[in-house]
Amino acid sequence: MKNEITLQTRREFLRTTVLTSALSWTVPAFLANTFAALQSEAADSATQVVTGKDATILVVLQMAGGNDGINTVVPYANDFYHKARPRIGLSADKVLKLNGDIGFHGAMTGFKDLYDAGHLAVVQGAGYPNPNRSHFRSTEIWQTASDANEVEKYGWLGRYFDNTCSGCDPTVGVTIGDRTPQAFYAQSPTGISFINPQNYRFMTGDRPKPGQPDPIEEAYEELNGIEDAGGSIGALEAATPMKNGSAIDYIRRVALDAQLSSAKVRDVAARVQNQATYPGSQLGNSLKLVAKLIGGGLPTRIYYVSQGGYDTHANQAGTQERLLKDLGDSTKAFVDDLKAQGNLPRVLLMTFSEFGRRVAENASAGTDHGAAAPMFVIGNRVKAGLLGRYPGLAPRDLFEGDIKFTVDFRSVYASVLENWLKTKSAPILGRQFEPLPLV
Repeated sequence: MKNEITLQTRREFLRTTVLTSALSWTVPAFLANTFAALQSEAADSATQVVTGKDATILVVLQMAGGNDGINTVVPYANDFYHKARPRIGLSADKVLKLNGDIGFHGAMTGFKDLYDAGHLAVVQGAGYPNPNRSHFRSTEIWQTASDANEVEKYGWLGRYFDNTCSGCDPTVGVTIGDRTPQAFYAQSPTGISFINPQNYRFMTGDRPKPGQPDPIEEAYEELNGIEDAGGSIGALEAATPMKNGSAIDYIRRVALDAQLSSAKVRDVAARVQNQATYPGSQLGNSLKLVAKLIGGGLPTRIYYVSQGGYDTHANQAGTQERLLKDLGDSTKAFVDDLKAQGNLPRVLLMTFSEFGRRVAENASAGTDHGAAAPMFVIGNRVKAGLLGRYPGLAPRDLFEGDIKFTVDFRSVYASVLENWLKTKSAPILGRQFEPLPLV
């Protein structure tokens, strides 16, 4: 009983403090009933006391384009591998050995350091039944956690937000990029996206001339000062019933959320200094920014970053070497940064790619769209090492030239949801998948 009272008191304190602080950022014309609606909506939300400031954080890293997993975690001792890849196959002296059979691509020294330090788990042969070789469709399957024969509107992380994050700060989900990934699509849209924090604000394409008002700022001021009477406002109210408060209250809340999150992100990005040296790549800069936002106490539970370029149909060797080196070095710098902050125990990073590549190389010294591929899970609380079984490469073990998956990727998601984010996975994934022993 005492713990229950303490929890409720803390929740009430945080809710009142957060919402009152938020209200102080806006103008007096922001109606009091909007504040009441926010209070009401937050009143019974257990997630109010669980944020990225004081709980676990997930970073999702998309390796876009379909990474060749066979030349990433390399079966260097396998004769079928070398027969299928006479030009692009890697010999034993070109890999970073994990055991007597497989090793990382030689460019992945950052990953090897993390593996040796006990911070990296390799999920071998991740995929799903009836794999699809279309970039668009297979990415959609991974982002929504759907079966191959069904189309799901909302993303798996969006369903996480819907199920567990009602009333959370708008920055509960952050994408470093110019668009929101389908994984974030939700019934109640949640999360923000940006590339440069300094450009994440209300602004017009052309700045007004001296003495002229900024139309965007005028619109925002009008939104906060508008009267609930007649005209299009009345029509909007009638057409948009709200659970707690009016449609105008909702629109004002969205505008306020955008204003608040913009100010917070820009403040943290300007104030926090990184404590590791990152590659000057797009991925390096993305993870560098995520580390800043974590270090600055942004209440984000999910960060999403991406690295493109893995569609290696021709001349794969040089391209993949560059990408995998960037992946390993950027991730190693990220871990070092979090460790220096003291935040590494709270952060888990998970990679995925929409599919792997075919076992046999093609005529252009590249590889074509395939099926299963490894996933990587990184943090100092992971059960490091090799999980699952490396798929067979013998012709009899393949399906139409592709390796068969040995781990359903949704079992990885289930483990992340249940054992890291501490929420039930079945309502989010549509049914129960057996979680892997990852953390």
